[in-house]
Amino acid sequence: MRLTVLGGGGFRVPLVYRGLLADQAEGRVTQLTLHDLDPARLEAIRRVLAEQADGVPDAPSVEVTTDLDEAVAKADFVFVAIRVDGLEGRALDERLALDEGVLGQETVGAGGVSYGLRTVPVADQIAQRIAAVAPDAWVINFTNPAGLVTEAMARHLGDRVIGICDSPVGLGRRVARALGIHPADAELDYAGLNHLGWLRAVRVDGRDRLPELLADAERLGRFEEGRLFGAAWLQALGAVPNEYLHYYYFNREAVAAARAAAETRGTFLLQQQRRFYATLANGNGSALTAWDSARLERESTYMAENREAVGAGERNSCDLESGGYEQVAIALMRAIARDERATLILNVRNRGALDVLDDDAVVEVPCLVGSDGARPVAVDPLPDHAAGLVTSVKAVERAVIEAATTGSASAALRALAIHPLVDSVAVAGRLLQTYRHHFPQLAYLR
Repeated sequence: MRLTVLGGGGFRVPLVYRGLLADQAEGRVTQLTLHDLDPARLEAIRRVLAEQADGVPDAPSVEVTTDLDEAVAKADFVFVAIRVDGLEGRALDERLALDEGVLGQETVGAGGVSYGLRTVPVADQIAQRIAAVAPDAWVINFTNPAGLVTEAMARHLGDRVIGICDSPVGLGRRVARALGIHPADAELDYAGLNHLGWLRAVRVDGRDRLPELLADAERLGRFEEGRLFGAAWLQALGAVPNEYLHYYYFNREAVAAARAAAETRGTFLLQQQRRFYATLANGNGSALTAWDSARLERESTYMAENREAVGAGERNSCDLESGGYEQVAIALMRAIARDERATLILNVRNRGALDVLDDDAVVEVPCLVGSDGARPVAVDPLPDHAAGLVTSVKAVERAVIEAATTGSASAALRALAIHPLVDSVAVAGRLLQTYRHHFPQLAYLR
């Protein structure tokens, strides 16, 4: 089986390859093609993968290319993990928004809108090329904002594009551990949009175990979301939110912490990855060791500002383990390629799963996966407070797609102005003008 990764010079590619190396079952991936526009980054990641494969029998072969059609032409699966404007763009998105006193995070708030306006046109072109060159390939989208980008690509690829994120599986794993149960034994009732979902039940043998956790403040303090949101708020919700909802529920604190920080998350990652790729370009030492050290630093500082804002403390050592990103990807490929029926939380077209959205809206819900792809499972209706956020943010996503596909500056302004985390139409107007000034790619907006 052939797998292609678009954005193959990206930092998280070794996580996927590690999962491929561990898969020794029949029908596994035997050929991996990495595509990127930056040959130096491709070579750096190729070196990491070569060290990972050292001593592993029948490791998947690795090829690299900068030609898109060549990369996807014979692929059975295509992972799309691109970052338009790189981390330089993310850092700028964050800083420009914070200068206006609003959140600039890459998927949440004004920064997410700016990033989406730059990413959707590129993702749209990629989807058209895959549809033309490899119409039978399955496309798995990692590119943020994942739900928005998946929905845009689905206009060309239909149900053959599926978005994935490791946040829900990480949340489920942490909650299961807090309950003292093995994550594989838990059935998760999770629903919402990408980076905007709620875990409403954790069923073991048909019995929901989440209420016993919510009733125990001491146990709620043992895992990351419990410390991040606080026992009182989780008990008031009757659910455990995705970590990204901290930006909504504690927006004032999150913005204040981000503005007070010495650097934004994007700036930190930009500097860290510059060091990492420069180290590998020098050709000295172990590429794998350098990558793993950078990965650990990246994980340990994840959402550090949010934790500091509410006094949540450092991350637990168990939260530093990777496993969500690649495990979801490998499980999804196996389920489709081998018809190994599985239930996974994915970003797919709604098809009635959430009654507050239309069938074509991409949502993040449990899905039944097999050789025919992923089909959303019908879930209980969202409570009013969650439904309100979901419909508001979906309207933002739709406005971004409209702007990116028609060139409408009015739609781009609407996307910024109606976002729940942008508190003024005047601020939205200034942000749009500022983003257009700093990002030439937005010249298409008229």
